[in-house]
Amino acid sequence: MIRSMTAYAGGERTTPWGTLSCELRSVNHRFLELGLRLPEELRAIEPALREKVTGRLNRGKLDAVLRLRAPEVATSLAVNEVLVDRLGELAQRLQARFPQMRVGFTDLLQYPGVLQGQAVEPAALQAEALALMDEVLDQFLAAREREGAQLAAAIAERVDGVERIAAEVRTLIPAIREGQRAKLAARLADLPHPVDPGRAEQELVMWLQKLDVDEELDRLGSHVSEIRRVLRQREPVGRRLDFLLQEFNREANTLGSKSVDSRTSSAAVELKVLIDQIREQVQNIE
Repeated sequence: MIRSMTAYAGGERTTPWGTLSCELRSVNHRFLELGLRLPEELRAIEPALREKVTGRLNRGKLDAVLRLRAPEVATSLAVNEVLVDRLGELAQRLQARFPQMRVGFTDLLQYPGVLQGQAVEPAALQAEALALMDEVLDQFLAAREREGAQLAAAIAERVDGVERIAAEVRTLIPAIREGQRAKLAARLADLPHPVDPGRAEQELVMWLQKLDVDEELDRLGSHVSEIRRVLRQREPVGRRLDFLLQEFNREANTLGSKSVDSRTSSAAVELKVLIDQIREQVQNIE
């Protein structure tokens, strides 16, 4: 299954310590480059998270972000008795200096550290994070495959165009050869001195051999078959497709350089346009 290198996926899960969220976002890159941002509570499992990602992805610049958002309403609250006692002692010492000072109950609760939520259990939170990463990775790979299917369809359409142009050029070759033969015969007839027919035929054969593009057309056909085979594979094929396109481009360039007819010159240009369009799509493939 062809996979794109660009994709996005995200997910959340509620834990006793808050809402845990995960986002994965990737763009094109020659290799796999992973940027991972974690809250302090999850630093210990960074190697395990990296291993999960690198075990399932091969290419792309990937940004992975995990966040832990505190619950809006705490399910369990406790009062820090030690801190409250210290605040009370401080208030008594300052009462003579600030006789008008009054501290309400709600003001006291808002002081940092007075109210304490449920303590984080590191092992349980880390297990939740690893499970969430698995879920988001599944969604992420599914998104890559959906976009990859669209890329494969676009490439296949242009490969069909390459095959069609190559077939058209092949049908033109006999007429082009005959035209070159007639053109050379006309030029020989205009010469002031007669030319040995055997020598003229030999020169013509050598000239037509230089213009022969049968090999290039055969190789194009072979490349078309190969790229279709590669598009059906399940493993990452981006680099292989990129190499194939170099071969496509080489044959198109040779076809253009050997052309002596406007029709084959035009066909070579059309081939290069299609090949460039395929290359644009391949740059997105893992």
